[in-house]
Order: sequence, then structure tokens, then C-alpha cells
Amino acid sequence: MDFIEILKAVILGIIQGITEWLPISSTGHLILFDNIWPMTSTPEFFEVFKVVIQFGSILAVLVLFFHKLNPFSPKKSTAEKQETYTLWKKVAVGCIPIVIAGLPLDMVLEDYLSSVYIIAATLILYGIAFLVIESRKKQPTMDSLEALTYQAAFFIGCFQVLAAIPGTSRSGATILGAVILGCSRYVASEFSFFLAIPVMAGASGLKLLKYFLKTGMFSGEEWILLIIGTFVSFIVSIFAIRMLLGYIRKHDFKIFGVYRIILGMIVILFFAFLG
Repeated sequence: MDFIEILKAVILGIIQGITEWLPISSTGHLILFDNIWPMTSTPEFFEVFKVVIQFGSILAVLVLFFHKLNPFSPKKSTAEKQETYTLWKKVAVGCIPIVIAGLPLDMVLEDYLSSVYIIAATLILYGIAFLVIESRKKQPTMDSLEALTYQAAFFIGCFQVLAAIPGTSRSGATILGAVILGCSRYVASEFSFFLAIPVMAGASGLKLLKYFLKTGMFSGEEWILLIIGTFVSFIVSIFAIRMLLGYIRKHDFKIFGVYRIILGMIVILFFAFLG
């Protein structure tokens, strides 16, 4: 087993764990890293790897929010269990757009829009959007998940479809959309986390099925890399989620907008220079 490949899997797991939940694009960062220091495995395996390690990020959400997401908890009252069922219904409504348009669109766009310049452009574009939206003085009208309407959940799901373009950021698109629709930053982030569970699980499952049908089973080395990347993603995601929720209690998302713009400009200059 090549130690360098293990190191790459660890780094990619760290990148996934941090960037999946911060509104800065996990896929964009993973593709950029692979352009700079690619894995020696086949391109087809990397395409599966960067999606499958999302299972670690999903597991982190389930662990951190298990009580809130579990409608069968004996510690919950009947009313609290009903609120949990209602939350899952809102998540289901939010998934409708991605099921209808997002997944088919993702399969098409990923093959054609994974250019580093497309990623750089979307990083900058959404960075500017965050700065503009956060410069408003508008007070949120939905400051709890209970106050989140089904209509808002559906339109947040529509924003999620935009993440089919690499560099957009699934969490970035949904958080930005939720804030525009009137959600508080905390509610926008939490709902974005919960919306990710079925969406990312579905995307990972479809990617695995597509790979197995086309290529066959993973090799022993590939299984090891997947397990390492997923485990690291899980551990890092726990800290990233806690950090983000703690940060937005007192701050806005402007710092992420600035980061996206700076990173996008660096990417353009770096690859233009290399070219």
C-alpha cells in the first residue's frame, strides 16, 4: 500500500469534512486538490471517491443531531415527536427539486463544468452574493425550524439544484437561499445540514451503482482509501459543524464570501501561470 496515496486520502478527507459544511464548496476544493496533486488511481475511482467520502460527513450530522432527528426517542413528548415528523416532511419537500432536476443535471454538468476556471468563477460569484446579501439590514422572519414553512423548504431545495455546477457549494447555495427567503443564519445552516442527509446519501449510492455497473468492484487498495477518507471526513465534519454553528451565533457569513473571492482569484492566477 502506497503511503503517499494514504496521505492523499487523509488530506481529501480533511478537505471534505471542512468544506462540506462551510459554504465554500467541497467538490470545488477536492477537484482543485486533485488538479494540483492527483491520486494515482483511475479518474473514474476519484470521481467515486470524492462522492463516497460524503458518507462520513452525513454520519457526523446524524451523530450530532441524533436526538433532534429521531422521532422515536422515548425522551420526547408526543408534541416533540410530531415536530420531528414535521421536520422530516420539510426535508422531503426540500428534496423534490433535486430529485426532479438536480441529480440528472449533476450527471450532465459534472462532466462538462469541472474546469478549474468554472470552479473559480462560481467561487467568486457566490462570494460576491454572500457579501451583498449579508450587507442587507433585513431581519429574519423564520428564526426556528418550526417557523420554517413548507414553501420556504421547497424553494431552498430549488437553490440546492444550483450546486450541480462545481464550485457553487451545496451548503452555500442552500444557506444563501434560506437567508434570502427570511431564515436566520442558524436555521439556514441547520436545515442545510438536514437537507444534505438524503441528498448526499442518494448521490453517493447512485455514484457507487454507476461505478460498479461500469467498472466492477473496488480493489483492496481502493477499499482502504475509501474507508480512510470516509473516517477522516466523519471526524473532521463533527468539528466543522460545531465550529460553524458556534461562529454564526455571533457573526455573519461575510468571511466566507471574502474567502471564496480570494480563493477564486488565486485559482485563476495559479492555473493561468501554470498554463
